[in-house]
Amino acid sequence: MSWLLSQLGPDTDPADLQTRYLRLRSARAVALEILNERLAKLLAEPLKVSVNGVVTVDQTTNVSALERRITAVASDTAPDDTPTAGRDLLTTVVLCPRRRR
Repeated sequence: MSWLLSQLGPDTDPADLQTRYLRLRSARAVALEILNERLAKLLAEPLKVSVNGVVTVDQTTNVSALERRITAVASDTAPDDTPTAGRDLLTTVVLCPRRRR
C-alpha cells in the first residue's frame, strides 16, 4: 500500500486502492489504471485556456509529468512482482575442499 501511495500521492483514497487491487491483483496495474484515468481526465478538457489580461491556465506540463510517471511505474519493479530469472542472475557455487595427495 505504501508503494502505491508513493507512486500516486497522498490524496489517493486507500479504500479505492484496496478495491482496485482486489480486482486487478497487481500493484502496478492499480497504479497504471489510476494514472491513465488522471491523464484521460486532463486530456478531456482543453489543455490551455487564456483570458486576455486576466488569467492563463496551461495543463501541458501536467500531462507531460503524468506521462513520465506512467513510464516510470511501467518500468519500475512493484513490491508484488514475481522475480524473473534472466541473464543478469548471478549464482554462486560452494566448493568443498578436499585433501590433496
